Amino acid sequence: MTWTHYTFFASLCSGFWLTSILLLIPKNKTSKRLSLLFVFAGIASLATFIAGLWISLERPVFRTLAETRMWYAMFLSVIGIFIYYHWKYKWMLAYCLGMSMLFLFINYLNPDTFDKTLMPALQSPWFIPHVIVYMISYAFLASAAIIGIKGLYLSYKMKALDQTLRLADNIVYIGFAFLTIGMLFGALWAKVAWGSYWTWDPKETWAFLTWLVYLLFIHFRFYKNDNQKLALWILVFSFIIMLICWLG
Repeated sequence: MTWTHYTFFASLCSGFWLTSILLLIPKNKTSKRLSLLFVFAGIASLATFIAGLWISLERPVFRTLAETRMWYAMFLSVIGIFIYYHWKYKWMLAYCLGMSMLFLFINYLNPDTFDKTLMPALQSPWFIPHVIVYMISYAFLASAAIIGIKGLYLSYKMKALDQTLRLADNIVYIGFAFLTIGMLFGALWAKVAWGSYWTWDPKETWAFLTWLVYLLFIHFRFYKNDNQKLALWILVFSFIIMLICWLG
């Protein structure tokens, strides 16, 4: 499996997910079941390509930004199913699938397909768990961000925010837990690769800032749960910091 097969698998995956979104519109159990079936078919398609690419390159598929975008797309779709099963939000499943397809399309426009071998610092047993845990965390926190944006829209429409914020809280708790584990894995990786757990380089500094702003959101919700609009703004701001950490 090589990057020359990407267009086929990305198109197949996107086709499954687009069909799934359309099947969410009718309000009957059969269409819902078919919708979830197509979600899983899309995940299986993307996972097949990632596994084949991993075998072909003979290294973990985390080296380039395009490779991490594929993982992000896959985890977003999984989280969409998770949220749908637990809280029955069809719009969140549709959003997650839409964002996943967007990341696949960005990869099509800018694939970054060079067969890059891993530098010595990345040849560590901590590399794979660190990146996977962070991608899961980022996917959860991205989902929380769209809930925050929806909450801000509802706040300006003078509608109740309790249910929206409870959903955001639960997703942030899960994402923050993965974020914390990812930082710990990163520190262990840094110790093996560079001899120090923490050196305050730009990536580590922004990772710590990301962790702090989400911790601020959690504490603010605990102590100031009556100020719902400000909590939503903190959540959206936290996501911007996370994007700077990841992409900046």
